[in-house]
Amino acid sequence: MTTWHWVRHGPTHQKTFTGWRDAPADLSDGAAIARLKAHLPAHALVISSDLRRSVDTATAIQGNRTRLAHDPGLREFHFGTWDGVVFDTVSDRHPDLSRAYWEEPGDHAPPGGESWNASATRIAAVVRRIEAAHPEAHIIAVAHFGVILTQVQAVLGQSARDVLAQKIDNLSVTTLAPRLGLATHINHCP
Repeated sequence: MTTWHWVRHGPTHQKTFTGWRDAPADLSDGAAIARLKAHLPAHALVISSDLRRSVDTATAIQGNRTRLAHDPGLREFHFGTWDGVVFDTVSDRHPDLSRAYWEEPGDHAPPGGESWNASATRIAAVVRRIEAAHPEAHIIAVAHFGVILTQVQAVLGQSARDVLAQKIDNLSVTTLAPRLGLATHINHCP
């Protein structure tokens, strides 16, 4: 059984929608990085999305672990024309759509972007491919808020609306054992 250790990348300090835009992570908190690195399984494989904030975070925690190729399928949700725009501006420009996107996540998509369901399908395909290639491994996957939430949703069988209530901090670990339906979440490493 593959066990996933989902790590949310370091903070970007963005006050806007940040999806496929390649914003860097702030990895200046060396103590937090060291705690995270020490907490994760020593012999796990490491993978990340191909966006800089995840790649750099994965590099910071990799140590002697084997690194898999960055995977664009693990990118954050694609926010289309909303990417780089502050939340209030999006709400003003698209009041009904922005409300539906958060209150009824599923098939609603930002202009030029992805819906929750489309993102979840994209991410699930990557997870299935990696599980097939590494069926007994521990995988440290450095990714994004939305990516991690889709996997919590899949393992726990919650609705997208319910899973949006989860808090996934930067540099936190969410451990999932999908075949067992198990999930543990560590918001801050010990």
